[in-house]
Amino acid sequence: MSRYVTISVPVEVKKRLEKLKGSLDWGTFLLKLVEEYEHCKKEKAFKKLAEILTIEDLNEIEESYKNFRKKFKLRMS
Repeated sequence: MSRYVTISVPVEVKKRLEKLKGSLDWGTFLLKLVEEYEHCKKEKAFKKLAEILTIEDLNEIEESYKNFRKKFKLRMS
């Protein structure tokens, strides 16, 4: 069984969240909100990385990955 807790937020914040929440229960809504936040953070980081790396960098990373996968073996004792 799930446990429940209370989170205190300013009234203005709760009003805005309630509008966004619509008919969803709070647990479902907040989980979706967290998932969207995490997705946006990852997308932002990816875009920043894409601005920094060149095609040559990406090709080197890909080649390095392939070599690692070829040479990597688990050793069982």
